[in-house]
Amino acid sequence: MKTITLIPLLLLAFLSIAACSPDTEAPTPEVPEQPQPDEPETPNEPGDEDDGNNDDPMENGKIKLTVNGNSFTATLEANDAVEALKERLAREPIQIRMDDYGDMEKVGALGFSLPRNDVRTTTSAGDMILYQGNSVVLFYGSNTWSYTRLGRVDGVSTREQMLDLLGGKGSVTITFSLP
Repeated sequence: MKTITLIPLLLLAFLSIAACSPDTEAPTPEVPEQPQPDEPETPNEPGDEDDGNNDDPMENGKIKLTVNGNSFTATLEANDAVEALKERLAREPIQIRMDDYGDMEKVGALGFSLPRNDVRTTTSAGDMILYQGNSVVLFYGSNTWSYTRLGRVDGVSTREQMLDLLGGKGSVTITFSLP
């Protein structure tokens, strides 16, 4: 009788230990991306002369934003999300309705998802961010969260400058395109 009672207790103890063991697939902690050293320059092949003007919108690292007929540019980051966004913009411009949130940002749904490279980030006025892989955020204030940086609006350093470019507070439709 003791053997019959002991077997279920041993089985229960074994299952409890197995359930409490560390998960081998636990997520690794976020580590900020480290800057990579510059690659050595390779000599130009004939016909590869660089005139200093990169006219290929896929390669120039800029994006154009248009709000209420006024256009401005942003300098893009180098990551998978930006590459995917540029591929979409090469096909056609994207219009996004953006609304104010938290007295610090305008946010709008892309209507599709982009790859995420989220890193804990403190934003400032002019930052262009991918949120949850499917929304674009343009900051006119500051916030700290895990985001994927898309870029930074050129020439903006204050809340007032960014709000001026965005047409003030309230809903707005912004067209994103390649320059």
